[in-house]
Formats: sequence, C-alpha cells, structure tokens
Amino acid sequence: MINEPQLEAIRDSLRKHILDLNFEGQPKELYDPISYLMQLGGKRIRPLLALLSYGLFKEDYQKILTPAAAVEVFHNFTLMHDDIMDNAPLRRGKATVHEKWNENTAILSGDVMLVKAYEMLLDVDADKLQQALKLFSKTAAEVCEGQQLDMNFESLGQVSEKEYLHMIRLKTAVLLGFSLQLGAVLAGASASDAQHLYDFGVNIGIGFQLKDDLLDVYADKEKFGKQVGGDILANKKTYLLIKAIELAGGKEKAELEKWLSAEDFEPTEKVQAVTAIYDQLQVKEKTMALMADFFERGFNQLADIKVERPEGLKMLWHLTHNLANREN
Repeated sequence: MINEPQLEAIRDSLRKHILDLNFEGQPKELYDPISYLMQLGGKRIRPLLALLSYGLFKEDYQKILTPAAAVEVFHNFTLMHDDIMDNAPLRRGKATVHEKWNENTAILSGDVMLVKAYEMLLDVDADKLQQALKLFSKTAAEVCEGQQLDMNFESLGQVSEKEYLHMIRLKTAVLLGFSLQLGAVLAGASASDAQHLYDFGVNIGIGFQLKDDLLDVYADKEKFGKQVGGDILANKKTYLLIKAIELAGGKEKAELEKWLSAEDFEPTEKVQAVTAIYDQLQVKEKTMALMADFFERGFNQLADIKVERPEGLKMLWHLTHNLANREN
C-alpha cells in the first residue's frame, strides 16, 4: 500500500515550485507568454517522475525541484512551438500563445523557455552537471527529430508500424525516459539503475501514446474532455489508422480510402464509419495488445533496480500504473 499523503505532498511541493518560478523580464511581450503557459497547469508528469526516481535512492527530493522543473519548462517549450505548427487554437482549455499574442512572439518566447530550461539545470551538483546537460541535450534533439518525423508523415501516403513506433519513441517517450534517468543520476544511482529507469520510461511512454491513440477513438465522451474522433477527422496517422491501412482489403479498403480522400463530409458520419472499419479489422484489440506489451516491458525494468527506498518504488509504480489505466 502506498503512502498517498506523501505522494500528494511531493505533487504539492512541485506545483508550488513551478508556480513560484520567476519568468519576468523586459520586453514584457517576450516573457509574459512564458508565465501564461506555465500557469495553465497540466499533469506535470515528467518532473514528478524525476522526483519519484530520485526518491528511490534518497529522501531529500526538495533538493532537485529546480532541475526537475526544468524538464517541465522544456516540455512546455515544445508545446508552445507544436501549437504553432498544428495551428491549434486551445491549450488546456485556454487560448494558445500564438493566438493570444502572435506567431512570432510564440517562437521567440519558446526559444527563451529552452534557454531557461538549461539555466535551471545548472542548479545540479557540479560533479553531475556535465552528465545531466549531455543527457538533456541528446533528449532535446531527439524530441525535435520526432516532431519533424510526425510532420513528414502528414505528406506520406503510407507509414509503417515500425516507423510510427520510432517516431513516438522520439517525440514522446524519450522525455519520460530522461526524466526518470535524471532523477536517478542526481541521486547518485548506478549507471545500470539509471539505464533501467530510462528504459522503463521509454517503454511506458510508447504505451501512453498508444493509449492516447486508442482513447481518441474509443473513450467515453463524458470522461474524455475533448472531441472523440479528432484524429479520424484529421486523417492523423495514429497506430490505429496505420494498422487499418495495413490490414484492410476489398470492401474495407475501398471504404477506408473513400473516407481518407473525402473533402466534404459530415464529421459524425466519418467518425462512425472509420470506427466501424477499425472494429471489423479488430484494430482496437491489436492496439491494446501492443500497448500492454510495452507496459509490461517497462514495468519489468523496475524489477532489476537496486532500490534503497521501497516506499519510493511503490509510489512510482502506483503513479505510472494509474496513468496506464486512465480513461481520459
């Protein structure tokens, strides 16, 4: 049984630390968007994973609140720029930065956020600084590579399962892996334990993205909090669509191609029709099986870690297990 009050205390410390970060500066138009985006909230899973990973080996997690928060600043930098590329009007229910200000301001403010993330990482102990910065730089470049691959996929007629899994590993999963690895490194864990935690994060990160793909089609509309079937309407190459294109033949193939090429359609009709094709091809079951496989690969990594604080492992397992089974 986990210590829920302790987990909530860690969450609360992280939330307060992030809200207390000072992004003030001149000109205000450059810095105000950073404060605006950081105040919008979100799950803050990545910095929390860093703190929980650190907590597997040491108790004084408060010592690494700033470098953990640096991961959240970097994550929000990617969101600010992603929103421009996606022409997204909303982020967490509020106007995106490029909508509230303009695209040029959002680009520059995002650039400053990346600089701030590096600045915050300088808070780590001197003997671990070079390793932390090297790992972060590698991860930051990989996230950008993943985003570029995702954009490339928009103009490709066909994307393979292998290509898609590689893309989501870079775009989404490596930052989760880095967050856990960072906590371990800052706690002075062995290279082996830090690698196990990285591999745990990458595997569950891929599982989380597959879960997102699944929820976009099959989530309970009341619990999901956004339009169900948005990926279908946008012809987004999710795992479900990639698998359907691979498996479809005859009638299903013709029907799927019709909806993918349709420019004038009734949204609800398209979502229902494509979902029906997914059902016929058992794409949901195949996605769930692959997702479960990545979660299992990830959780298996935890068994090989020489944990010094078992209560910390319980909290980490509890958090990630709940995320793996979420409904929204």
